[in-house]
Amino acid sequence: MRKKLIALLLGLSLAACAVACSNGEVPSYGDEQSIFAPESQPEVGESSGQASESANQEQASAEQSGEVSQENSSNQETSSDQAESQPSAETEKPGVEPEAGAQGPSDETEQPSAEPEAGAQEPSAETEEPNAEPEAKEPSGEADKPSEENTKQEEEMEYSVVYDIPEGFDRMLDGVKYAKISEIYYPSTTVGKTRKANVIVPADYSEDKEYPVLYLLHGIGGDHKEWLGGAPIQIVTNMVQEGLAPEMIVVLPNVRARENDAANPSDIYTLEHYKAFDNFINELRDDLMPYIEENYSVKTGKENTAIAGLSMGGREALYIGFSMPETFGYIGGFEPAPGLLKYTNFGVTEDGLFSPESFILPEESDNFVMIVKGKQDGVVGNFPVEYHETLENNEVEHVYYEIDGGHDFTVWKHGLYNFLRGAFK
Repeated sequence: MRKKLIALLLGLSLAACAVACSNGEVPSYGDEQSIFAPESQPEVGESSGQASESANQEQASAEQSGEVSQENSSNQETSSDQAESQPSAETEKPGVEPEAGAQGPSDETEQPSAEPEAGAQEPSAETEEPNAEPEAKEPSGEADKPSEENTKQEEEMEYSVVYDIPEGFDRMLDGVKYAKISEIYYPSTTVGKTRKANVIVPADYSEDKEYPVLYLLHGIGGDHKEWLGGAPIQIVTNMVQEGLAPEMIVVLPNVRARENDAANPSDIYTLEHYKAFDNFINELRDDLMPYIEENYSVKTGKENTAIAGLSMGGREALYIGFSMPETFGYIGGFEPAPGLLKYTNFGVTEDGLFSPESFILPEESDNFVMIVKGKQDGVVGNFPVEYHETLENNEVEHVYYEIDGGHDFTVWKHGLYNFLRGAFK
C-alpha cells in the first residue's frame, strides 16, 4: 500500500511538470518571440506539442486513480486556456493569423507599408486643391489695365538720352579701322553749277552691301568741310564698333544752295543768304540724293534715311524733315537757328517756314525727332525751346534735352552721338 502511494505521488509530480511544460510557462519565451524572426515561431508550437504527448503518457499510467484523472482534467483546462492566450506575436503583428508566422517577412512588411502610402495620397490631394483655385480665377479688368499702361511706358522709355558720353567717343582709338572720306562733285540743276560735298563710307565699304544714309548739315558760316571739325568719322566709327549704330554712309553737303556758295560770305546775316539755305531742300531732293543713290550702295526708304544739322543746318534739317516726313525717318536739330517760326533777330524778320499750327507731322507718324539746346548758347538763345514747346502743344512726339555748353561743337557732337543712338532702329 505504501509503495502504491509513493508511485501515485511520483506520477502526480511528473504529470504536473509535463503540464507546466506543455503550457509554455518558460518566463523568457514571450520576450524571445518578440525579437526573433517569424521563422522561429513554429518551434514554439512544436515544443508545446511534445510536452502534451508526455503528459498523456503519464496520464495513462495513472488511470487507476480518480484523483489523477481529475488532476489531469484540471490541468488540461488550464493548458487550453493558456494556449489561447499564448500567441503574443499576434498582438505585435496585427492582421496576421498565427499560421501566417510561417510566411516570408516580405508579406508582413508589405502590409504596414501599404498604410502610409494610402495616407500619403490624402495630403497630396489637399495640396492640389489650393493650386486649382487660382487657376479657376478669371483675370479682372483692373489687372489688365496696368499691364497695358506698363507696355505703353516701356515703348515710351525705349529711347533715353545719354548725358555722360564715354570718354574718347570722338577720338581715334588703337586697333580700329576708321571710315574713309572723299570729296565728290555732282551736277546741280537747282543751282545751275557743279557742286561739292564730302562723303564718308565705312572702312570696309562694299558694293555688295547696302547702307543707310545720314545727311549732316553745317551752320550759317560753314560749308561741306565744317562738320569735319566735329569728328564725325571718329564718332560714327566708334559707335559702330560699340554696336550702338549700324554701318552707314554720311553725306556732308554745302547747304548754301546758290551760285556764290563759299563759306563765310559777306552777306551772312541777310534774308538773301537765309533763302539760299532754304533752297537746299530742292537741290537735295532733285540733285544730291539721286546722285548718292546712283553712285553708292544705299538702302532707300524713310527707315534708312536721316537728316540732322547744327545751328542753321539744324533749322534746315527740321524744315526739310517736317516737309518730307515720308523721305526722312530721323530728324535732328542741334541748337537750331531761328526761322522755323516767325521771329525777329539781328535786325532781320522772317515770317517763318511754318506757322505754329503747321509745325506738325502726319498723324500716327513714327518719325524720330530730336532737338538739343546748350544752356549757355548766346547765339540762337531760346529758339530751340520755342520749337520744343510748339511741338509739345501740337502733340508731336520728339526728344528734347539741354546740356551745359555754348554754341559750339561741345553741344553739337553730344547731339550727334545721341541722335545716332536713335537713328536707323
